[in-house]
Amino acid sequence: MTEETSPRTSPAWEAWTIRGVAALAVVVALVLAAVAWGAVVHGHPAYAVMLAATVAVGGLTLWRWRRARRAGGAGLLILRVVGIFAALAWVGMIAWLKPFVATEPALSAMASDDAVTVTESATRIVMEPAEATGAGLVFYPGARVDPRAYAAHLRALAEDGHPVVIVKEPLGIAFLSVGALAPVIDGRGGAWAVGGHSLGGTVAALEADREGPAGLLLWASYPAGDMASYGGAVASVSGSLDGLATPADIDASRADLPDAAVFTEIEGAVHAQFGSYGAQPGDGEPTIPDDEARAAIVAASLALLDAAG
Repeated sequence: MTEETSPRTSPAWEAWTIRGVAALAVVVALVLAAVAWGAVVHGHPAYAVMLAATVAVGGLTLWRWRRARRAGGAGLLILRVVGIFAALAWVGMIAWLKPFVATEPALSAMASDDAVTVTESATRIVMEPAEATGAGLVFYPGARVDPRAYAAHLRALAEDGHPVVIVKEPLGIAFLSVGALAPVIDGRGGAWAVGGHSLGGTVAALEADREGPAGLLLWASYPAGDMASYGGAVASVSGSLDGLATPADIDASRADLPDAAVFTEIEGAVHAQFGSYGAQPGDGEPTIPDDEARAAIVAASLALLDAAG
């Protein structure tokens, strides 16, 4: 009997499908690693581990299924079909999780000099001013955004004397980093604010409500629930042409924030101008240059830190 007709072997379509899905997984993982290399290396290690595991399991599957396997009955066939769909879902997930990679001027802002020392660990980027004179900031990046993308914006705060800790979020999802604020406050002491961009701001608000830091800084973001009783300083900085955290969303968040919260809308700014990582799907088109938007964001953020300090 041939391999295709033997009752002791799985059908040829099954073997080729498994090999095809395994090959697809390996290729997709390698391509993602190549195109987002900087973000993979400098981000939280969880995504790099996922890509490496995908290549390893996909390669092993290709090796094991280089020949048709024994069918093993209808039950095992069903399990293999389920496995094929699960593998395709996994490939789709790692593709969706591909980070927005940091661009200039953020990359240059990662270099240390006499004014600011920049250090990295697996879970943090720390910008330490030569002389700390004001409240620090723990910052949560937006969803799937390379944490380095905020370096140019946040370095300006460090240059003004405010220590900055950028959280490296597992898989670029801020909700997976809940709890990152407390160790910084407990370990360093002094006055601290918490902030974030987009989804990172929503998590920052949750942290502020739970831990009670001196301030809350929202970049193109809003809280998930009522924070009207929060006692710290609050600043909401947004863009008038933001297509993701729209002006209507920001205006609706006023009811959830303290009456003393300061709202700053930057005319002509969009969602992606709160970092340096290129355009973002669903966002608006900016009518203000990136450097002007960045300067306005920095000015509003410094005012919040001064109030928190």
